[in-house]
Amino acid sequence: MSFDPTLAAAQARIAAVRPADYARSRNAIDGAVTGLSPYITHGFVTLPEVLAGVAAQHRLDMQHKFVFELGWREYFRHLWGHTGAGILQSLHEGLLPKSAYAAELPADIRQARTGIPAIDMAVRTLYATGYLHNHARMWLASYVVHIRKVHWRAGADWMIAHLLDGDLASNHLSWQWVAGTGSSKPYLFNAENVAKYAPPAWHSPGSVIDTSYATLDAIARNPQALVGLPGAAGMDEPALSHAPPDATAPDAALVAGRDVWLVHPWALRLPQDLPAGTLCIGVYLAEFHSSWPWSHLCWSFVSTRMAELTTARWHADAATLQHALRGARSVRALTDPHIDLSTLAQVQPALHLFAEVTRPCTSFSQWWTRSTRDTRQLHDLPGLAGLSAGPLFDNPPERDSHDNKSTPDSPGHRRPRWHRP
Repeated sequence: MSFDPTLAAAQARIAAVRPADYARSRNAIDGAVTGLSPYITHGFVTLPEVLAGVAAQHRLDMQHKFVFELGWREYFRHLWGHTGAGILQSLHEGLLPKSAYAAELPADIRQARTGIPAIDMAVRTLYATGYLHNHARMWLASYVVHIRKVHWRAGADWMIAHLLDGDLASNHLSWQWVAGTGSSKPYLFNAENVAKYAPPAWHSPGSVIDTSYATLDAIARNPQALVGLPGAAGMDEPALSHAPPDATAPDAALVAGRDVWLVHPWALRLPQDLPAGTLCIGVYLAEFHSSWPWSHLCWSFVSTRMAELTTARWHADAATLQHALRGARSVRALTDPHIDLSTLAQVQPALHLFAEVTRPCTSFSQWWTRSTRDTRQLHDLPGLAGLSAGPLFDNPPERDSHDNKSTPDSPGHRRPRWHRP
C-alpha cells in the first residue's frame, strides 16, 4: 500500500471506503482496510469529514463497526488528554515486573531476521511502506513483549519512528493493550491465527508461535525469553533523523506585521475561512523531534505536504520560534497534543466527532456509553453538526447487504487498532 501525500489522495480513499467489506474483512492482511490513518493522523482530513464522506454514499448507523473504529481514535485521545505523559508509562503492572523485560529491541527483530515469517514480513513491510496492517502490528508487538521479553515501550518507540500514521496515543496505548499493562489480559497469537488472516508468505509452521494458546500463555508468564534460530538473511533498519530535510532557521523579517497561520505535522491543512493575505508558515518543533526521530518515509510524507501549503518551513526550539514570531500582527494555529504551540500562537481546538467526556474513562466501552449517551443517529454527533445539512443523512441510500453491527461489549469490539480506522 502506498500513500500519496495529497488532499486528493485522502479524498479518494474516503470515496473508496466500502463499509460492508471493511466490516467483513478488516482483520485479514489483504482485507478491505481504508488506508486513511496517515491522512487522519497528519490532519489532511478530520474524523467528521471522513464519516460524513462515507455516510454520503453508504447507509451507516451508530452501531456500525466503521463508526466504532473512528471512536477508538477519539477514545485514545481522550485517555491521552487525562493521562498526559502517563501514556508513555505502564498504566498498571503487566504479567511480569518491568525488570523482567529488556530495554532494547534485539538486532534480529530490527533487521527482519528472526526466522519467523510472520514477524520478518511485518518488519519488512513496515520499513518498505511506512504502514502495517493492524493485525500484523498486534502479532509483532505480542512477539516482542511476550516471547522475546522486550519492554513494550522499547517496541512502541521503535515502531512509531517508521509509521506514517504514527500517533503517540494510538501507538503506545495499543502496545500497552497487547502487553497487558493497559488491558485486563495480554494479547497472544499463534501460527494458526496467522494462517487464517495472512497470505502464505506470512505463514509460520514449525516456529515458536506454532503452538497452543495455553503454551503461549505459559511462555508469556515465564521471564525466560525464547530466541529461537535467527535467520542469516536480513536487512538494515532505515536510518532515522531528528530534523526535516527542507526546513530553515526562522526569519523574523518574513512575518513582521503579517497575519500568520502555523502549519505543523499534525495539521497539514488550511482553514477554509483563512483571511486573504495570511502568511502560512510550517513549523517543526525541535523539542518534539529531538525525542521522536522519523524515518525518511515519514519525513517525506509530511514535508511534501508541508511544502505545498506553506511559504517557509522552520525548524527550531519553541523559544527561537517565539522570538521570530513576536513581530507578527497575529499568529494562529490548530492545537494538537503532540506539541504545545500555546506560547507561539492563539491555538484553536481540534474538531471532535463525538461528544467530549470530561470525566476520565478507563475503558472504551465506558467512554462510548458516555460520549454517545444522547446520540441516536449519526447526524446527532456533535462533529457532524456543520456537515450534515442537506441530503447527507436525510435520505441515505439503502443499507449495504453485508453491513455488520457490533457493540462495545461484543468479542470483536475489544480488539485495539493502531490506525483508526
